Amino acid sequence: MKGKRVRAVAKKEFYQIKRDLRSLTLAFALPSLLMLLFGYAITLDIKDIPVAFWDQDYTQKSKEFIRKFEECGYFEVKAEVDNYQELQRLLDKGGIRIGLVIPHGFSEGIVSGEEIEVQTLLDGSDGNTGTIGSGYVSGLISAYTSEIRLGQATLLNSEPPLDYRVRVWYNPELKSTNFIIPGLIAGIIMIMVALLTSLTFAREWERGTMEQLWSTPVKPAELISGKFIPYFVIGTIDVVMVLLLGVFVFQVPFRGDLFLLSGVCLIYLVGATALGILISVLTKSQLLANQIGWLVTFLPAFLLSGFIYPIFNMPKPIQAITYLVPARYFIKILRDVFLKGNGISYFYGEIIFLSLFCVLMLLLANLSFKKRMR
Repeated sequence: MKGKRVRAVAKKEFYQIKRDLRSLTLAFALPSLLMLLFGYAITLDIKDIPVAFWDQDYTQKSKEFIRKFEECGYFEVKAEVDNYQELQRLLDKGGIRIGLVIPHGFSEGIVSGEEIEVQTLLDGSDGNTGTIGSGYVSGLISAYTSEIRLGQATLLNSEPPLDYRVRVWYNPELKSTNFIIPGLIAGIIMIMVALLTSLTFAREWERGTMEQLWSTPVKPAELISGKFIPYFVIGTIDVVMVLLLGVFVFQVPFRGDLFLLSGVCLIYLVGATALGILISVLTKSQLLANQIGWLVTFLPAFLLSGFIYPIFNMPKPIQAITYLVPARYFIKILRDVFLKGNGISYFYGEIIFLSLFCVLMLLLANLSFKKRMR
């Protein structure tokens, strides 16, 4: 392999990319746009859940209980009704997601320490909001009950009830952004780099210039390397852009080793670029290459990598398939480095899998191109 030939092919590819405004836009504008769009749109934090109350007790204690919902930040009290039918009508219309019925004797039960049943009606048409909202209600009621009992114990000069305190490590505020952004970075890198690179050889086939390249002294490995370099450089710039957006725009804490993260990103980037070249070698149409690129990058990176859905909750056959998804390993590394500050000893297995993926893609791309030229 001669470096001069590789540089010539790389220079030619840089010129082609420079002349193609669509490729330049796709290369630099789209990653930032996707990062901002998905970063703000995809969130598991639910706030301002609309609720309504039917206060049958109508006492100071019941009003104080309702005020707890108004002040906590997770709920928005839309109405206080005076009958069950009105509460049901609001749920049917979608005006509220949760309805609570405060029973008669609520205040007396609080004072005497009796068990009180507060009926909670959930809109199950949106299962995610209903489940999270139910958890919020349970937590608020539990905190309110503990506060009441603690106050009663203090007044009686007796020992307070058992008190437990939860300490959350790595993500104290439980912000879903801190969990989602590392996964989003992995998905965007894989999608953008593989999609861009998947068009390179397909473009030559469509324009009829591949035969001209064959007639030159350039060897297959030199041609692949020359095509590889420009997209690897573009991918590196994209990686820096999305990492900076994650840290400075979305305020995701970075606690790990920057040099370690850079090394892992380079391995992942080489694999993604080689995957794009393999797709481009196997297809002669830019449209087909684009479709296959989306199929093998977007769906696995977002659905089968643990980005949003925990892998341990998936059926066993699907869990087995996720071992073939490189984004699975990269997301694990990103979350460990960003949130936990872990070193290489905690994810050396993931690095080995990413390295194998990288080598395999490079070999397949080279072998496929040689076979196609025969």
